[in-house]
Amino acid sequence: MKKAIYPGSFDPVTEGHMDVIRRACGFFDKLYVAVMVNVDKHTLFTCEERVDMLRKVTAEFGNVEVVHHDGLLADFAESLGVETIVKGIRNMSDFDIEYQMALINSRLNRKLDTIFFPSKSEYLFLSSTAVRSVAGTGGDITGFVPEAIKQTVLDKIAGIRIREER
Repeated sequence: MKKAIYPGSFDPVTEGHMDVIRRACGFFDKLYVAVMVNVDKHTLFTCEERVDMLRKVTAEFGNVEVVHHDGLLADFAESLGVETIVKGIRNMSDFDIEYQMALINSRLNRKLDTIFFPSKSEYLFLSSTAVRSVAGTGGDITGFVPEAIKQTVLDKIAGIRIREER
């Protein structure tokens, strides 16, 4: 069985992430979509909320399992019996960062390899940061996030704005 892991913060999951998931599903018998906890990042959504959103939007895929982890990806991949990491890249900056991480991961776990999925042109501009920014200023995020979680994202940001106004 060919297995892979697609790690990320998914804060929130975007249509760009979904495109990588769809494409990777065609290459692997099992795809773990892993919500990773990065202590250096301040996230809008809790780990549990991100896992819930991903489970909602990946329910249609029979070979996807959403998981979470707060340690090293190389160790987590080994514990799952995974030898392939899937990463999406939008530009050369993404590639530089992800290539460095691929080298680190393969050094930590010699069995690991990384496959890069270049972004489709319609998602080149799209990031979780952009979604949070647009939604935070009242912009329309239709087409930026899966429709099934759009209201969840808007409600979370509205709740933060209300707290900040107090």
